[in-house]
Amino acid sequence: MKVELNDMKGKTILVTGCAGFIGSHLSEKLLSLGYKVIGVDNFDPFYSIDLKMENMEGFKRNKAFKFYQLDLCQSGSLNLIQEEISLIAHLAGKAGVRPSILDPQSYIDSNISATRNILDFMQKKGIQKLAFASSSSVYGNNPIVPFTEDQNVDNVISPYAFSKKSCEILNHSYHHLYDLDIINMRFFTVFGPRQRPDLAINKFVKLIYNNEPIPMFGDGSTARDYTFVDDTVDGIVKTCEYLFANHSVFNTINLGNSYPIKLSTMIEVIAKNCAVIPIIKQLPMQAGDVEQTYADISKARGLIGYNPKVSFDEGIVRFVKWFTQKNQLVVLHN
Repeated sequence: MKVELNDMKGKTILVTGCAGFIGSHLSEKLLSLGYKVIGVDNFDPFYSIDLKMENMEGFKRNKAFKFYQLDLCQSGSLNLIQEEISLIAHLAGKAGVRPSILDPQSYIDSNISATRNILDFMQKKGIQKLAFASSSSVYGNNPIVPFTEDQNVDNVISPYAFSKKSCEILNHSYHHLYDLDIINMRFFTVFGPRQRPDLAINKFVKLIYNNEPIPMFGDGSTARDYTFVDDTVDGIVKTCEYLFANHSVFNTINLGNSYPIKLSTMIEVIAKNCAVIPIIKQLPMQAGDVEQTYADISKARGLIGYNPKVSFDEGIVRFVKWFTQKNQLVVLHN
């Protein structure tokens, strides 16, 4: 059910992780639709503070936006927010499969404890609606594809995936105890402008332009269901609209593209758009990496009207255009 623009006036959405890659795009989109946005970010040094400030440049001065720098791991930190909140889009958290293996406790703190603090804040303040950013990593190396939301996700293979599954379970307990309306949104390898520099597409484009070797872990056959950020954000907005229009909700949906791309193909498409022959450095598979991700999006399509529109190739064209414009003084064509 679609919420009309007039119904959105006066509604305030709290976006956690508002200065991050997806969070900044979501904040921008919500403001353009007429929502008021309360943004929260802790400026974790895992992701350059300067880049986060750049991410917010297009909307941080918007009169309908207010920002709080808060550490969600700290119990009670959200009590500084006095505004009336209609819904929370909880995107904040510590990302990354391989870093989670090195420092699992930080993922328990930043993902599980922070989510519990969000839920406690909702229960205390009478906020009923939560759109939660989960991850396709919860599926692990499930051999049955495409992944459907009713599949067993007990066999996670990284602390990051464990933390996201734990949050989904925690969300259900608060739904059951306090009748909170919650949708867990499982994101599938989101890419596009503002993507974190440590993620593959951003990293590979930079390496290609600077004539440096691209590390290819495994034989190139691993595959990811790459989803352009505009489509993911559209799915989040539609999730918010559904939550506003419905009650007694607890659900989990995949927000992917339903079209996995092999690592070798991803490198080829990037190289083609950069007009550079890539240098490949073959390396062994890394611990915690899954063989493939592949979303069945039929549930999201039926429930919220989710319909991704940007193909992988078109998404790479848009990303390379953004990257070259942003880095035109330092990018080297070789």
